[in-house]
Amino acid sequence: MTLQEKYKSVVAAAEAAAISKLTITEQEGILYIAGTSTKNEAKDAIWNALGELDPSYSASDININVQVAGLAVGTALTVATEKSNLNIRKEPSTEGAIVGKAAKGEFVVLVDQTSDEWWKVKNSKGEEGYAYSRYLKA
Repeated sequence: MTLQEKYKSVVAAAEAAAISKLTITEQEGILYIAGTSTKNEAKDAIWNALGELDPSYSASDININVQVAGLAVGTALTVATEKSNLNIRKEPSTEGAIVGKAAKGEFVVLVDQTSDEWWKVKNSKGEEGYAYSRYLKA
């Protein structure tokens, strides 16, 4: 079974979403889905499809890199975690030290869209750092 077959519902969600420059490739045992959108809902549709297959998002054979483009600095973003707090880190990596947290449903302010996966944000306590963009909604 190819990875595109394994993740058929995720691929279908990507193809149905308003993703520009959508690319779906398989390389060295990893399925890559990439593109940009102006709407968070398009990105969420893909992640939700993956969540149906892998609720813990622990699969190591898929890489989703869909950027929500065009958000202005200062945009209020809602934390959209499942249950836990969102970690705000010193560096854009899960290895980065945690410098703050934001609760589910709390607002953070966009400081910079530094990469596709990590955005620099500031929480209500003024703690500034990097958060995983998957859990942020405009």
